[in-house]
Amino acid sequence: MKKVAVMVVCAVMMAAVAGAQSTEDRLAKIENEVAALKRTGGASLGDVKIGGYGELHYNNLSGSGGASDKDQMDFHRFVLFVSYDFSDSVRFTSELEVEHSLAGDGKPGEVELEQAYVDIDISDSHTARAGLFLLPLGILNETHEPPTFYGVERNSVEKDIIPTTWWEAGAGVHGQLTDALSYGAYLHSGLNTSSNKSYAVRSGRQKVANAVASDLAGTVAVKWSVPGVTVGGALQYQGDITQGSDADAGSALLGEVHAEVSKGPLGLRALYAEWQLDGDGPESVGADKQNGWFVEPSFKPVENLGLFCRYSQWDNKAGSSSASEKTQYDIGANWWPHEQVVLKIDHQWQDNESGKDQSGFNLGVGYNF
Repeated sequence: MKKVAVMVVCAVMMAAVAGAQSTEDRLAKIENEVAALKRTGGASLGDVKIGGYGELHYNNLSGSGGASDKDQMDFHRFVLFVSYDFSDSVRFTSELEVEHSLAGDGKPGEVELEQAYVDIDISDSHTARAGLFLLPLGILNETHEPPTFYGVERNSVEKDIIPTTWWEAGAGVHGQLTDALSYGAYLHSGLNTSSNKSYAVRSGRQKVANAVASDLAGTVAVKWSVPGVTVGGALQYQGDITQGSDADAGSALLGEVHAEVSKGPLGLRALYAEWQLDGDGPESVGADKQNGWFVEPSFKPVENLGLFCRYSQWDNKAGSSSASEKTQYDIGANWWPHEQVVLKIDHQWQDNESGKDQSGFNLGVGYNF
């Protein structure tokens, strides 16, 4: 009955979005401000600018059918941005992250360099980029600061299918084709997965740490954005997803489309992503097709309080006839005491075809500056 109630609430919110009058949504405003912070920094010391974000999570989840319980407190991410303007047309941007508070031998966390790139303006509308950068995929991969999205944890589709957060090293160009239409096109390092990793794309991320680069990848993305509506999509291709280490696998193609709509106090996010992996190896375990989608309506009864529900479905072995699909229902709230600080609560129900189900609640606090 709880799942039915969540779906009914989602349906009501979606219907309300379709009928509301279009105005600027507060989440879209925050995302624009975060994008500006990444370009200019949260604070300025001459040509050097700094910023950052962080999030603390409490998860209380119960498992069944072999799924584990989870009852823990975790400072999931602490991130610092540092940028430097060499001139009006040449800029450097970096991002350093500590995950799970402690890193080192036997510790649960990692220290990761997620961005370190140089932008060089070619013209007023086009910019060349080279270095280590976040790929322009989905809704969250480039903009994932806690105040900009609903829910304590990032949605599972963008975590396990895209997979967020995903950065590579390479070069390319990005910019505006029109006032509403933007693009990005890059050649960059690629994934390195194999049968030992069940051809899972998330475990294939090399994070540019002595990354094998015998087979590069390319990503092209476009986005159309006007007040209240954003629609985007991307394609990525890699000739050999195993970097030559697995003769039973071959090329990989990722496609994704997403949309964000804001109408008055109502909002809607939706995304679909799918991988196609070539070769007998991925096909033998059902990993030749991996896909997922979610829809997330939201409602803000007052300026600094938002309610949301989300339905997600994903499968990293969608090419198999085995029970591997996962479904999750989320419902919860965000409260912004300040537009750059957020407190979150949500309840989730995850159903796995394998029978390993999990449910419970999450609490979180996050910020960006």
